[in-house]
Amino acid sequence: MTNLENEPVTGERRLLSRRAVLTTMGAVPILTVTASVMAATDASAAAANINPSAPKQTIKGFGAMSHAAWIGDLTAAQRDTAFGNGEGRLGFSLLRIPVGENQSDFSRDLATAKRAVELGATVFASPWNPPAGMTETFTRNGVPNQKRLKASSYGAYATHLNDFTTYMRTNGVNLYAISVQNEPDYASTWTWWTSAEIVKFLKENSGVIGTRVIAPESFQYIKSMSDPILNDAAALANVDIIGAHLYGTSYANFPYPLFKQKGAGKELWMTEVYYPNSNTNSGDAWPEALDVAEHIHHAMVDAEFQAYVWWYLRRSYGPMREDGQISKRGAMMAHFARFVRPGYVRIDATANPASNVFVSAYKSGDTLVIVAVNKNTSAVSQQFTLAGTTSSGTVANWLSDASRNVAPQSALTMTNGSVTVTLPARSTMTFATTIGGTSSPSPSTSASPTVTPTVTPSAGTAPQVSYTMSTWDSGFTATIGITNAGPSTIDGWTLTFTLPSGQSITSGWSATYSPASSTVNARNVSYNGTLAPGATTSIGFQATHTGNTGKPASFTLNGVPCTVV
Repeated sequence: MTNLENEPVTGERRLLSRRAVLTTMGAVPILTVTASVMAATDASAAAANINPSAPKQTIKGFGAMSHAAWIGDLTAAQRDTAFGNGEGRLGFSLLRIPVGENQSDFSRDLATAKRAVELGATVFASPWNPPAGMTETFTRNGVPNQKRLKASSYGAYATHLNDFTTYMRTNGVNLYAISVQNEPDYASTWTWWTSAEIVKFLKENSGVIGTRVIAPESFQYIKSMSDPILNDAAALANVDIIGAHLYGTSYANFPYPLFKQKGAGKELWMTEVYYPNSNTNSGDAWPEALDVAEHIHHAMVDAEFQAYVWWYLRRSYGPMREDGQISKRGAMMAHFARFVRPGYVRIDATANPASNVFVSAYKSGDTLVIVAVNKNTSAVSQQFTLAGTTSSGTVANWLSDASRNVAPQSALTMTNGSVTVTLPARSTMTFATTIGGTSSPSPSTSASPTVTPTVTPSAGTAPQVSYTMSTWDSGFTATIGITNAGPSTIDGWTLTFTLPSGQSITSGWSATYSPASSTVNARNVSYNGTLAPGATTSIGFQATHTGNTGKPASFTLNGVPCTVV
């Protein structure tokens, strides 16, 4: 987005109007109500078949951007609404912040970033401009006074990005990643980069940056900006996340075969969008907000993005209104963000079982989450069938429609791996259940109560723990799998382990962690406290280290020593 510091209203409206035109021209047309309705009331759709044994991408999260310099910082209450979970919260697990052009600007977004981390969110950053002394003007396509990085300043710019990373880490925010440039191909009021310049920077300079690197963040997911990175082994080795924006990108252009061919070990993130428009409509416009839910669906299913990040978090057209209340668009995002937490894996599901019905499914351990969007003006009877399981039990569910926002509904019943539900007209629903059990999970909250264990693992049948690390120079993420290998159900658990010296947890998911270093107790949250025999749950955390990247030597679950697998 453009620099709005000097004219925060008119400048924004001018740019957003241009973006709205691009969206209208570039996107697959959204069917109007009169063209997309089903004739029958309570029509039946084909079964949506869900296969928990067919994993797709691992989800990093859902979130938005906060930019204090342009529109003011979030209040303390707004931070909790954005990054807290549970009723009335957005449940965002990702925060995007800007990289200040000068070190004097580095602290602007620190308060919001620190609170987001405290609530379990991951923070990453994108720059709009380098420090002024590193840039020069040039004539681009006949337009004078355009800005680019000086050829002699590439090394200094890499140091600048690393300085921001170091500043944030020193002040309690371990950036997960930092971008080379926001929208290098749409830079009329910021800094232009060509794909060749990005490749050169990645190959020769980005190695000094002390966190993961994102590129290219093309404004319209233009593949000619990212193809050269994927086709250059040296550049690809020095980038961690292929980032993209989706302004005006048609659904037909969401898939990226070259990334699937050459992007092994890399992540694919959607790092900015507003959809379907901005200042022309309120974020509460209905049923227009359903377009957001469909857009997220295609981003997860067709593009296979691991992250979905909105533009301004708090804006009249965004997920949070200016008064700090969640908008209808925000409710659509919360249907994913609150329930599909970091580390969940999207699994294969019938994506479009009926006209204007969109289904995606996600799994973490034994927890299964389904998000269904019905854009029809009539209700649809929808059956969900789970492959390879005859599980029976309750299914928790939440509903948004014209009058409700992510409202909890009466529990449903799954029998022999199948449940049939009524999707109300013009609605989004999220369903959550436990495969192989009879309890249904709820979204975690920052203050989830710890369940007192009532059953400990049987002696002689040790719980199993897997521990996987992904490290960088001063930090790492750890993913822990916990399997109940005993014959009895575990109802409430605490996993205890000792971190090696110099390691300290900064944020975590799917468990509460205390203390942050030394001997750590990871306690279940509300939705994963029950482990049936043979069941597995996945938890994880992000941490810093001072050079020691060793793993804990041992684990106990409710005091019983675990087998490390």
